[in-house]
Amino acid sequence: MTALDGLERDGDLFTVTAGRPEISIEPDRPFAAGWYRISLIFGAQVAGGPRIVFTTGEDGESFPVWLQTRGGRSFSALFRLPVEARRIRIEPDGSVASFRIEDFQVRRLSSPETSMRLGLHATRIFLRDPAGFARRLPEYYTALRRLQPIHLREGRAARQSSVSYKTWISRHDFDPAVDGDALRREIEAIAAPPLISIVMPVYNTPRHYLDAAIESVRAQIYPHWELCIADDGSTAGHIRPQLEAWRQRDERIRVVSRETNGHISEATNSAFALTSGDWIALLDHDDILRENALAEVALQIERAPASQVIYSDEDKIDDRGNRFDPYFKPDFSRELFRSQNYLNHLTVHRADNIRAVGGWRTGFEGSQDYDITLRIFERVGAEAISHIPKILYHWRAASGSTAAAGSEKSYAYEAGLRALQEHLDRAGIPGTAEEAPEVPYYRIRLQVPQPAPLVSLIIPTRDKVDVLRCCVESIRARTDYPNYEITIVDNGSKAPETLAYFDELRQSPGISILPHDAPFNFSAMNNRAASQARGEILGLINNDMEVISPAWLTEMVSWACRTEIGCVGAKLFYPDGRIQHAGVITGIGGVAGHAHKYFQRDDPGYFSRLKLLHNVSAVTAACLVIRKSVYEEVGGLDERSLQVAFNDVDFCLKVREAGYANVWTPYAKLYHHESVSRGSEDTVEKRNRFANETEFMIRKWGAALWNDPYYSRNLTLEHEDFSIGSHRHGAYQP
Repeated sequence: MTALDGLERDGDLFTVTAGRPEISIEPDRPFAAGWYRISLIFGAQVAGGPRIVFTTGEDGESFPVWLQTRGGRSFSALFRLPVEARRIRIEPDGSVASFRIEDFQVRRLSSPETSMRLGLHATRIFLRDPAGFARRLPEYYTALRRLQPIHLREGRAARQSSVSYKTWISRHDFDPAVDGDALRREIEAIAAPPLISIVMPVYNTPRHYLDAAIESVRAQIYPHWELCIADDGSTAGHIRPQLEAWRQRDERIRVVSRETNGHISEATNSAFALTSGDWIALLDHDDILRENALAEVALQIERAPASQVIYSDEDKIDDRGNRFDPYFKPDFSRELFRSQNYLNHLTVHRADNIRAVGGWRTGFEGSQDYDITLRIFERVGAEAISHIPKILYHWRAASGSTAAAGSEKSYAYEAGLRALQEHLDRAGIPGTAEEAPEVPYYRIRLQVPQPAPLVSLIIPTRDKVDVLRCCVESIRARTDYPNYEITIVDNGSKAPETLAYFDELRQSPGISILPHDAPFNFSAMNNRAASQARGEILGLINNDMEVISPAWLTEMVSWACRTEIGCVGAKLFYPDGRIQHAGVITGIGGVAGHAHKYFQRDDPGYFSRLKLLHNVSAVTAACLVIRKSVYEEVGGLDERSLQVAFNDVDFCLKVREAGYANVWTPYAKLYHHESVSRGSEDTVEKRNRFANETEFMIRKWGAALWNDPYYSRNLTLEHEDFSIGSHRHGAYQP
């Protein structure tokens, strides 16, 4: 073992000297692709879980594995290595001062043992959550049959352990004993502190859950609140006397008891009728507010007075008080919100907007909050919805709750689907709300304008005719969109077989060859073809793409035709089925990285992000669709400063800066054979060019790169896997 950055070694003792310690291991022979079990035992208990990073192939790219604790000093993981790996890096948690490693083993598993261990893993899931297991049995069966990982929780796939969240809590979460006085001074400085009314409908809540919820309100550092409770005709005998006792104990608690059970919407309206504050916070009867929750909301109101809706990050809490599954959310993402009610907890509304839309509607029980927020969003617009990137709410993961199992309440899902369809109808959006495949969320299927607009597909290339033929023929054979043309930009092909293929293609209607006899400049090639394109829609396509889903272009065009949309990106796979591109996150690695890179084909991703259409800051130009008018409005790709790398990221940021929203869709699927015809960055000239383009991006975009609004300041900028970051990054911009 070799101690690298952040560590000093003295015999078997490693001492941490910097934030992210690393230990490097060079095995005698490479690790072949397959299933493995890792075990790591420290000499003493450590607070946080380590990560093991396998370096794969000649390109030095990495595959991370998070180890699960087995008792404080023992950690292990069962995982599948998708490709051959040549080096291992151990990254212990940086919160320990020193440590010893007693044992470290990486053992390849046979197929029978893999099946056995995955079966045991599935059994543990069943024992923990029988109802949830039964609901997801087809998914688990498929995973076991294919020897794929089984994901325990939606937001925390196998690669993100709860141990790392415990470490994050200890480093970054609000601590009343440490941070309380400073927060009190901040709220005391608010000129006109708002009264925040917490609305809480109650029905047959277990006594200890209800007490905990009310206590969490009374424990708020911010004093200007009222708690308005509506008992929805509870049949449990303890509810009324329990609420009355709380009302007498604190004059800020108001209670109304409904004589009949009207369900959640009517009960929420009854509680809302008690309020006198200008702001309304929503609290479920068994959940818990963080001590700083209302203080942070009041400060946000002060900092961003144009806000009409405010929401925060959240996590889940079990009956033992353990916190897990943190949802570190993006800033407001219109299309993610239409795919998933990710605002959820904590959400705070201006009271006037609730009155203006008529309150909570009956018939939408289970998704009543999604419905009212959609209606308020239509009234106030995206700019009025602000995000506090802090954990302010603990969602109780009790049996039967949507926190315990995202799809357990099917009536809530159906209500959400109806709320979304009505939203589309009111907004005049020509589309239908449908079930998203494989996850309990939503998909909007838009209609393509008729007649279907002409799409000009632009494919730069140089020789490697087999690669180009695969791309072109897959488009021609598998694309169901009826109206497109293909322009192949030839950057000096010489091979006779390539030239012969060009001659063949020239005989086909709708295909043209555009010569570009100049040094390779991806930006210039696309700009030239775009200027001559006849289509009102442009499609930038790498020559190493291969179409998978016939509806790929229909899906992308349907979104590109929306006037508020700029760039549309696709779901791209490596030939072995792993994710190559699922949108671009700016700031990763200094400039940008691919979201969910190397995740397995069927992985749902971070809170199902891989299964849902959502906004992103950028998408790769390997497959990018956009209206020609927008392309020309922002000046196309930068062919002077960004000839090869980051031109797509820069272009997308220009599009976003011009006021358009970029989106990524999982419903357009293609293989990406990754720059086969151009080669790798294997010369001094190419490496220098890459360094210059990196420097240009940092100089041009600066801090905007590290504040991707569709990511989170609490997630890593070192890796592309949505793991929790060792440090917060970016500025908190209200």
